[in-house]
Order: sequence, then structure tokens, then C-alpha cells
Amino acid sequence: MSISAPTPRKSRNKGSGDPLPRTSPVGRVVGWTSIVLVIVATLFPFYWMLRTALSNNRAMFSEPLSMLPVEPTLGAFQRVLGLQSTADALAEGGSVGNIAFGQYLINSIIVCTLITVFQVALSAMAAYAFALLEWRGRDTVFAIFLIALLVPGMFTLLPNFLLVRDLGLLNSYLGIALPAMFFSPFVVFFLRQFFLGVNRSFIEAAVIDGAGQWRIFRQIALPIVMPQIVTISILQFIFYWNDYLWPLLVGQTDESTLLTVGLGIFRSQTPQGSPDWAGLMAGSLIAAVPIFILVVIFGRRIVGSIQSSGVK
Repeated sequence: MSISAPTPRKSRNKGSGDPLPRTSPVGRVVGWTSIVLVIVATLFPFYWMLRTALSNNRAMFSEPLSMLPVEPTLGAFQRVLGLQSTADALAEGGSVGNIAFGQYLINSIIVCTLITVFQVALSAMAAYAFALLEWRGRDTVFAIFLIALLVPGMFTLLPNFLLVRDLGLLNSYLGIALPAMFFSPFVVFFLRQFFLGVNRSFIEAAVIDGAGQWRIFRQIALPIVMPQIVTISILQFIFYWNDYLWPLLVGQTDESTLLTVGLGIFRSQTPQGSPDWAGLMAGSLIAAVPIFILVVIFGRRIVGSIQSSGVK
């Protein structure tokens, strides 16, 4: 009696020609509808800002639910930029106060750039030392260093103000930037996580070839984490671009007032009771232009940084 060997089953794989399961039409409709709703909900506030900025401030409240600009005009942008006469501003129900918008914009760019460049550069060096250099008490010092993350910024506001005042740096770019230029525990912690992923064999080979630590940092470690450095630089620039309280305390002249403080001054200059909402929205849109340019230029690097962090 012979026993025949069982016939082997054909394995099924993706290349066997089997059709992939299809998503039902209802699922596709629900998915695309959800995506469209999320996009509309995200972009609608920006559209409403633009609609308000292009409206006549006096006539705007007569049609508060209109989706289109009410009596469309560029008067709000002209008021913010100081190009509209007092009579025209009053006719549109806008603010008659003049602000040095261009000067405030330049001040914000200079201060935020100064903070971002120094803070990220020095924090990258500290992160490299905490991640890749071997020295006694490194982990203990790093743990103590991270305690600064638990200290609210409000607690350091008064000591920083007194220090800047005693140094004679009030109403200056350096006075606004100094407390944030040399210290950011968050940036150090963020970059250290990526420096830890650098292959140590590269560093050991460089040491054998006689390279110093500065050369290793600049030519080996830094290029590897450059996407993350660009990402944190953009995030810090945006953070300090939106800062209000500290620039308000330190900068009291037109030569040192930042744009966020300038918009607050513009809001307080309305003599007709209600704020100049059209002017405020126009100023906010213009203030967002530098941030928009940054995102457009470095958007791919940000996405690449997020992807690499996800892989790790």
C-alpha cells in the first residue's frame, strides 16, 4: 500500500497577480469628505482674517455674517503702513494713530534672528558635549541642566529685567535678545536626542586620523543632524516672533519696539470706542509674511526631520 505525498499548496504573495482589496465607494467618500472638512476648518480663520482686513471697518458690523468683504477697500493695509490720511481713516472707522510698522518689522527680524542663531549654535555645541563626549559627571550635570525646563518663564522675568537694566541695555536689540541667546534647555535636550544617533565609529575613525573635537563636531556630527537643527531654528524663530511680554518691558522706543508690541499699540490708538479690527487683521497678515516665507523655503527640511525622528 503506497501513500502518495501531499500536493504542496501554492503560496500566495503580492506578486501572484491576486487583485488587491478595493475600498468601498462609501469609504472613499467619507475619507475625502473628512480631509476636505479638516482643510476648510484649518484655512477658514486665515480667510476670515483676509475678509476682515479687506472690509470697511465702519460698515463691517452692518453685515457681520457676510462671507465676502463688506465694502471692499485696502484702507486697513494703508493705515497699518501709515499711507492713509486721518480724514480717510476716520471715514472708514479706523485708527488715526500712526505706528512705525516698517521699523517694528525690521526690529522683530533682527532680534529673532539674533536669538535664533546664537541660541541654536550654542545649544548644538552643548548637545554634542552631552551626547558624544565622555567626561566625568556628564549625566548628572545634564539632569541638573534639565531642571531649568521645570522653571516657568514668569519666575525669571524680574531677575532678567533687573540684570538688563543694570547693564544699561534697556531699549536695545541686545537687551531684548540677551536672556534667550545663551540658554535654552529645550533646544539642548531636543538636539541631544539626535546627536545620540550619530554612529560612533565615524568619530572614532576621525580621532584616529588626528581630528580634534571641533573639527569632528563641525564636519561630521553637525551635517548629520542639520535637518533637525533647521527645524528647531524655525520653531524658535516663530516662538520669539510671537513673544509679547518681555519685548514690552524692555523695548519702549520705536527703535526697539517689536511688531507684536506695535500691534498692541495700534489697537490702543482707536479713539472711536471699538478697535480697528480691519487694521489689526491687516497688520497680523503682514506680520505673518516672514513666517510664511520660512515655512515655504524650509518646509521640506521640516518634513524630513519629522520622518527621520519617526524612524528612530
